[in-house]
Amino acid sequence: MADRADGERTVKPSGGEECAVVLNAGAGSLLGESDAESTLEELFARHGLRPRIRICEAGTGIDEFVSEVLADGISTIIAGGGDGTVSSVAARLVDTGASLGVLPLGTLNHFAKDLGIPLDRDEAVAAIAGGRTVRVDVGEVNGTIFINNSSLGLYPLTVSLREKEQERGTGKWLALAKALLDVLGRYPLLKVHMTLDGREIIRRTPIVFIGNNHYELEGFAMTRRSRLDEGVLSVAVTRDVGRLGLLGLLLRALVGRLRDAEDFSVLEGRELWIETRRNRLLVATDGEQQHMETPLRYCLHGTSLSVIVPRLATDEASVNEEQTVEVSKA
Repeated sequence: MADRADGERTVKPSGGEECAVVLNAGAGSLLGESDAESTLEELFARHGLRPRIRICEAGTGIDEFVSEVLADGISTIIAGGGDGTVSSVAARLVDTGASLGVLPLGTLNHFAKDLGIPLDRDEAVAAIAGGRTVRVDVGEVNGTIFINNSSLGLYPLTVSLREKEQERGTGKWLALAKALLDVLGRYPLLKVHMTLDGREIIRRTPIVFIGNNHYELEGFAMTRRSRLDEGVLSVAVTRDVGRLGLLGLLLRALVGRLRDAEDFSVLEGRELWIETRRNRLLVATDGEQQHMETPLRYCLHGTSLSVIVPRLATDEASVNEEQTVEVSKA
């Protein structure tokens, strides 16, 4: 293994079918493993794969590595890390014909769960090696691709404040608690003018959530999807309900009754424009935050990303045939 500039390292393949593996050095499952790349190389080799592995520090170098392996003719690129890492790799593979494998090494791993990828590392590699290729949708906002969801208002502000607390040395969960208290104390509102497939919606709201395909509302949050190829954006928005009203919505979510709330609505469409009086908004996409110029344009790229999912017991011998299917949860 040779060291590279900017904290990147590459393991060259030695035998078998070649694939590329890009890893986030900060992924929770890799922290503290000094020999993680060697372990993974051996693991992939046991399943007949010849991995070219790149470990990227702080997410840097991902685009360059993916461009490099695509130019070398490698058509299977595996992203190891959390949803942010997977999203970064996926954005480079849209409409390229190359296939994305997901090695869930993050904390939440929403995309892997929706694809039915095992969360155990060894099982995930086995699923990739013996899997099948399907095509799924991705969303886009102002040129930024997302595989899960995007949001405005309370969520990105909470994450931004939590990250600032962590930079001061505060632990993750205490930082989150402080950020939540700060946000609820401020209770910031957005006045948004939304146009969804020609329908106009004007709201004063603490949060707007835009999902790549339909999210289920049961449980505490909108975190599960049964399909990734429906071809719709799922837009959830609440009215200005005040702090107590917002707490009530959270309580409804806890008992699975969010869909019944009068002040909460979910709409679906393929193109969404969001206008506000602000020139820039803090926007979250797959857990990452950035400021974007307004208006915001959201759109869907139907079945534009090839992904590897576990082979079904009913699959025939030809597992490499590309098809559009319903993606089941693990």
